[in-house]
Amino acid sequence: MAAILWTCLWVSLLLVFEFKGWRRGVWVAKPLASLGFLAAGLASGASAMLMAALVLSFLGDVLLIPKKTFVFGLVAFLFAHVAFAVAFWSSEPDLRLAGAAMAALIVVGAIVNRRLAPHAGKLKVAVLAYIVTIVVMASLAMGVRESQLVPIGALMFFVSDLSVARDRFVAPGFANKLWGLPLYYAAQLCLAFSAL
Repeated sequence: MAAILWTCLWVSLLLVFEFKGWRRGVWVAKPLASLGFLAAGLASGASAMLMAALVLSFLGDVLLIPKKTFVFGLVAFLFAHVAFAVAFWSSEPDLRLAGAAMAALIVVGAIVNRRLAPHAGKLKVAVLAYIVTIVVMASLAMGVRESQLVPIGALMFFVSDLSVARDRFVAPGFANKLWGLPLYYAAQLCLAFSAL
């Protein structure tokens, strides 16, 4: 409960700082908000692989703050999704559910890639690799039977990444952060508390 309250407090402040364009505030609030899901993972006894995914996500959060390190943030999150996928695979997911989810998510991923590709420039291949990775991660999450928090968290993560992509490549603006950041942090808390 403390991790949830901590995260909510700092995400609220982060949104205020983002709205006002106060970068120093963002540098303080974003890492502190992300510490909330790390604490949640530790408190729930998350596996080493799930903790690795959360740590990589924390790193990605920090690297996404300055625009010049966006690519490094993208790579950190790509590896975070790989770690999440391995954690989900280790729980022996229902592959029929995962396969059905993958069929649907491939269609969504293809639509997203088609929308982003004209705006991605030199990052087209990196964006496609990221989409493929998150589709695999979210698909495996749909087959996890041990905790309902896993599919919920993975889907919220998937959707929250659309706000990042829209902000970076299509239409920058605070509106992306207004819905994307709360969804992202809720997703991470769900995954952290899943105790996989």
